[in-house]
Amino acid sequence: MALRLSIGQYYAADSPVHRLDPRAKIICALLIMVSVFFIHTPAQLALGFVVMLAAVACSHVPVSKVLDSIKPIVVVLLILSLFNLFLVNTGEVLVSLGPLRITTDSLRAALLYSLRLVIGVLAGALILLTTTPSQLTDAFDALLAPLAQVGLPAHELAMVFSLMLRFIPTLADEASAVMDAQTSRGGALSEGSPIKRIRAVVPILVALLASSIHHANDLSRALDARCYEGGAARSHWHPLHMQTVDWLVLGATALYFFALILLGALLPY
Repeated sequence: MALRLSIGQYYAADSPVHRLDPRAKIICALLIMVSVFFIHTPAQLALGFVVMLAAVACSHVPVSKVLDSIKPIVVVLLILSLFNLFLVNTGEVLVSLGPLRITTDSLRAALLYSLRLVIGVLAGALILLTTTPSQLTDAFDALLAPLAQVGLPAHELAMVFSLMLRFIPTLADEASAVMDAQTSRGGALSEGSPIKRIRAVVPILVALLASSIHHANDLSRALDARCYEGGAARSHWHPLHMQTVDWLVLGATALYFFALILLGALLPY
């Protein structure tokens, strides 16, 4: 049984989004993620999706690849929208199903609040699809560098983030191999009672924990062999330089943020 996991996987392409400075992409993605909490009207939601769809089109990443990367999170948002649909009781009743009622406010909350989070998820997925782990590490290292003046280990935090992205596909492959081995021994997760299925997860978790410790031990030996020292000043093979287009994209993202707020004030419903 193959375990496909697209989160954190880079998609190589020659596009305007790929060529942007990774620091600019991170700041833009963070602004878009924060902006979703200011979306309270359908007009704001439409503006957010127009901007994100334009960004996806400029990235030259296939839509199927983008959908695969956000599918697990969208499923969670769909479940949360069902809670909003049936637990919010204010507003005019549209449908009554015994103790469950669907009202205008519950329908609005189920659609609006879930869809606005999709915009933030798309922004996060797009930056991972268009930026290599090395570029992300350099960008976080540069953005966190001022905090190193107050004792924060900025470079080490950036490296840990990079290693996390690097080992997500590795652990996914190993989880798939362990699950296949358990299935061949009659311990499939899709068979038996719920209690039996829960017990079948325990050996998989133990095997993954042991594998993670093994990888961490190997990584520490590799760092020691290369004389790695935390906090030491380092140069970069490809130094980051902000170009004019990067500043223009940052300005356009800030303009979108203010336009979103202005649209909410002009069209509050």
